Amino acid sequence: MNRWRQSVVEIQTRKRQVNECERAQAALSKVTACFQQMATSLGSNIDGSFLREELEETRTVAHKICSGLHRRLLTLLTEMEQGQEDKEQVERLWVIFLSSLENFQQDLKKVKALQEIFPLTQRKDRQALVNTGYAGGTSEVAARAAMVQTPWLSIEETERPDLKTHIRGIDVLLEEMLQRVNVPLWSVEPRQEADGGQEEDESLEDMMEVEVVSQNNLSGCCHHHNCKAGCLLCLLS
Repeated sequence: MNRWRQSVVEIQTRKRQVNECERAQAALSKVTACFQQMATSLGSNIDGSFLREELEETRTVAHKICSGLHRRLLTLLTEMEQGQEDKEQVERLWVIFLSSLENFQQDLKKVKALQEIFPLTQRKDRQALVNTGYAGGTSEVAARAAMVQTPWLSIEETERPDLKTHIRGIDVLLEEMLQRVNVPLWSVEPRQEADGGQEEDESLEDMMEVEVVSQNNLSGCCHHHNCKAGCLLCLLS
């Protein structure tokens, strides 16, 4: 294989890896959102063994996505050179992934605290649940989380850590990410800027001008002999 063809293959491979990371990050956002929504039902009258099992399964899916995404982003950023194509996109994914991990860790801590308050290890523990008045369930949310697909879940199997170990593991993961890759968070720009800002400002100015003109017109008096009490007839005409 000549040098030019090898370069083309490397670019295609890198683009495929970047696309996989983008899809994985989108999947992680969906899974963690479902996890967060289900976690809000802990300690309520719809809490139970089904909810706790679904939380564990959703946490497992999120753990697999995080593990795979971490390895791939780390490999891409350590191998890519400055100014190389797609590097900005990978750095943007890196920052988004950092934020997602921190938010997910906060949700894990909340789940751990609520499960300790409402253990549900015995039948009498259900008496401590709070009757929120909500009569639905979390099966639809759990189904949405189960339907999320990522590029590599079918070929990678990782052991699910217990909740306490999972929380500590994210701390280790975040520390490793910040130490091994030097991507200043403030240097990463958003993908798109807000559109239409100038047009909205102009429209607002036009509206203000119209309002001022209207007020000026109303403030003028026709000097009619029946015009009293602040140009009442002028205002009604």
